[in-house]
Amino acid sequence: MPMLHVCFTGVESTGKTNLADRLARLLGGVVMPEYGREYAETIGTDFSEAALRTIAHVHAARRARLVAAHPALLIEDTDVVTTAAWFRMLHHRRDPELSAMPATADVYLLFAPDTPWVDDGTRQFVGLERLRFQQVIEDELALRGIDPVLIAGNWEQRRQQALAVIQRRLQPAPDAAAAKG
Repeated sequence: MPMLHVCFTGVESTGKTNLADRLARLLGGVVMPEYGREYAETIGTDFSEAALRTIAHVHAARRARLVAAHPALLIEDTDVVTTAAWFRMLHHRRDPELSAMPATADVYLLFAPDTPWVDDGTRQFVGLERLRFQQVIEDELALRGIDPVLIAGNWEQRRQQALAVIQRRLQPAPDAAAAKG
């Protein structure tokens, strides 16, 4: 069975991390944690151009190690798309190095900013900046030719929507199932 690689993306405080963990446990998948969060919590939130490139490269290397283990389901808590959007928000331009890094998920779930913003000490974009950040993420996805599935609503609605998308993708195609039978 080929691996399904799902990426959760969107602005801060939209439930990506919690839902990635919950759904991976429920479905027997593996989570690729957001390295940017680890960086912010251990090194700080001064995201220079070099820091954001480092975040993207470390995250990609860790993801490669997980992919090499061939899990049936990999849920990635953000990827280079989000890091590139952070770069654009903080440095007001696209970065050629981040832009050249491939976005590798099979499906992207874009979490809407319709949940309360929570200050956890690492988050930066609140109010109108949060909405602008969401637009930058959407622009980055579009520039990469990615058509994400929107995840919105309350926490339970988000869980149900994401679960339905993942379960649908995990099911074998009807003709593949018939060929095995």
